[in-house]
Amino acid sequence: QVQLQESGPGLVKPSQTLSLTCTVSGGSITTNLYYWSWIRQPPGKGLEWMGAIAYSGSTYYSPSLKSRTSIFRDTSKNQFTLQLSSVTPEDTAVYYCARALGGYLQEGYWGQGTQVTVSS
Repeated sequence: QVQLQESGPGLVKPSQTLSLTCTVSGGSITTNLYYWSWIRQPPGKGLEWMGAIAYSGSTYYSPSLKSRTSIFRDTSKNQFTLQLSSVTPEDTAVYYCARALGGYLQEGYWGQGTQVTVSS
């Protein structure tokens, strides 16, 4: 069974870079056709897809976040990482990593989520 687990700091100062890592177990992030995604949910708001890295290593970003977002992977550790630069308090959210197939996020293949607060 594939499992995903987010890790990273829970508190980031404004203007700094937020960095979160998703560790995948039970399956390889290079397995054909799967896309490994980052999603966030600010308090009181809906889910926002941020971007993804494909099995091939190609990356895709939300247009609204593209200028501040980078996703990369370490295949030796079976991990993929989100970096979001120049954060503001509006970036406070629960951040999730998840697996997608055919353009759809798969139910049951999400991390538990990690709270990130942007505050000085």
